[in-house]
Amino acid sequence: MIESFSISLQKNTYQEQYIMKQIERINQMEERLEQVVAAVKNMLLALEQYEKAQEAKAMLETYYGSDDWKKDYADDEAGRLPQDLKRGVLSEDALWNVLDDCKELDTRLSQLVTKVLSGRG
Repeated sequence: MIESFSISLQKNTYQEQYIMKQIERINQMEERLEQVVAAVKNMLLALEQYEKAQEAKAMLETYYGSDDWKKDYADDEAGRLPQDLKRGVLSEDALWNVLDDCKELDTRLSQLVTKVLSGRG
């Protein structure tokens, strides 16, 4: 009878340990689910914004280094434009940096798509 109680106790201990591991596993998977849900939601919003910005990006690429940009830059340097005019677009660095960031983002998106579609994602 003591032996049967001992076996029963061992089974209960094993079941309790299994259930504890099971709960831990489920909690970890739940955290991963929440992480992926949040990432997907954020990515969809960001992707939508980036898609909408493509026309503006193309216009900036055309403007950057164009005759219009050169004239606008020269007029700004000569003080012919209002002092309170926002002029970030006339800064070669700001415009070049954002266009370079777009190229880097496009490359990363392309790499991610390739990885996901090949089943390595």
